Amino acid sequence: MSVKFGLLALFADGPKYGYQLRTEFEARTGGTWPVNVGQVYTTLERLERDDLVAAEGTNADGRTMYAITETGRAALDGWFTTPVADADRPRNELAIKLLMAATTPGVDVAAVVQRQRTESLRLMRDYNTLRRDAEQADDMAGVLLIDSLVFALEGEVRWLDHVESTVLRRGGRLVAVARPRKAGRPAATSRGAR
Repeated sequence: MSVKFGLLALFADGPKYGYQLRTEFEARTGGTWPVNVGQVYTTLERLERDDLVAAEGTNADGRTMYAITETGRAALDGWFTTPVADADRPRNELAIKLLMAATTPGVDVAAVVQRQRTESLRLMRDYNTLRRDAEQADDMAGVLLIDSLVFALEGEVRWLDHVESTVLRRGGRLVAVARPRKAGRPAATSRGAR
């Protein structure tokens, strides 16, 4: 969904052609979310099929130009005004990995946590360097994107500390407990997962 609406947002300042959308999408996401041109054209076809964009002729180079429609503007406004739900986010691979490590006999959870903490802190250092560069270049979008990544890593490191202390308090391992699912919520997989 994000690629669809991300591309749709690019039409806010005027008509665009496919490759131009790819370039601008990657620029606005700070290069952190590369999309291939095939994905852009497939998404563009769907946007046109759903009456969210319409072809508006060709440019001087013969490329088909597309513009957002009123239906597209309404859909885009809806996307901007609707909060991202937890169910819309991809699964957290790190959480799954640590839950499995904490409930699998013979796994040194503290070592798994420490390796991840070291990598997270390294990434945070690298992002802070990139943030300084973005700040000097007066790249507001880059600064905000990097801030988001740094804040997420700070939260990750805090959570890693919590996982480590929880597991150590329980003797180095958690016990997996199957719990019934509540309507609309994923099942909890372990006692220390909250």
